Amino acid sequence: MPSPKILEQKQAAVAALAETLRGSVTGVLVEYKGISVADDTKLRAELREAGIEYHVVKNTLLELAAKEVELDGMEEHLKGSTALATSTEDYTAAARILAKYAQTSKTFKIKSGYLDGKVIDAARVDALAKLPSRDVLLATVCCAFQAPIAAFARGVQAIVDKSGEVVEAAAEAVEAAPEVVAEVAAEAPAEEAPAAAEA
Repeated sequence: MPSPKILEQKQAAVAALAETLRGSVTGVLVEYKGISVADDTKLRAELREAGIEYHVVKNTLLELAAKEVELDGMEEHLKGSTALATSTEDYTAAARILAKYAQTSKTFKIKSGYLDGKVIDAARVDALAKLPSRDVLLATVCCAFQAPIAAFARGVQAIVDKSGEVVEAAAEAVEAAPEVVAEVAAEAPAEEAPAAAEA
């Protein structure tokens, strides 16, 4: 039977893992055996840069933590060496980075993962890895919003340009107006003269 101190340490470790699972939107479990120190360092740096927490974990502790946060079905994937990558914001980064590395290794492989509190299998993690990154999705959404605005702006500019043509035509008409008015004024007395003579 473990000593009270060791038991306390394990309980603290389970509580910390449960908090990590609870506070993340997604996580990926990998079997990390066969990775060199250099590759591991490079992989950790890439994950850290993407805002991903990555830790080697004990299966028994992770199983207890998963039960605490009701991640049902995770225990069946907790065999062999296990590392956990979690993200509090990005749904695809951990899956994308780890799946890319797994393609270059015969021993490093995706075990499973979870998404919004539901355990998913390795196939779904791979599908998640193929989705565009958060930045790409945001850029796509921005472009979708900008397209109608840009079209509206072009339409307004066309109206302004057309209005400019109308204003120019009106200005030309005003410039010609004195001659027209003079002609009308010259003709008006001639028409009225006979009426005056008759009177």
